Amino acid sequence: MKNEKLTQDEYNALDEVKRGIKGERVSACVGRNTKRLTGIKLFTIAKNGRISLTDKGEEILFLRRCVLGLRAVEADPASVLDADVAQFLGKKSHIVPRAEGGYDISDKGRESLADIAKQGL
Repeated sequence: MKNEKLTQDEYNALDEVKRGIKGERVSACVGRNTKRLTGIKLFTIAKNGRISLTDKGEEILFLRRCVLGLRAVEADPASVLDADVAQFLGKKSHIVPRAEGGYDISDKGRESLADIAKQGL
């Protein structure tokens, strides 16, 4: 997803579709963003009109959760992370568990945060 920056509204639409659309009509948020998110292959629209996330859309949401988790740990080492996010960040050597609970950010994690900030994400 090179150079494809998403807005908060687009992330909200992805989250909403992931949770599942209730009823026949999509929300205004999803409606506003469907064309672009389908165009960059984060949504698919079935013949019956049902909107769903692609694997790429799922990956984007997961990576966003990881970035937000890394920022949370940076702000407060006692931050609670979802198990899948903590496992991924640990496996990638971005965080290390603290004896007293919580996590510390590794040098690699700080470099990643700096790169993310530089890209404006």
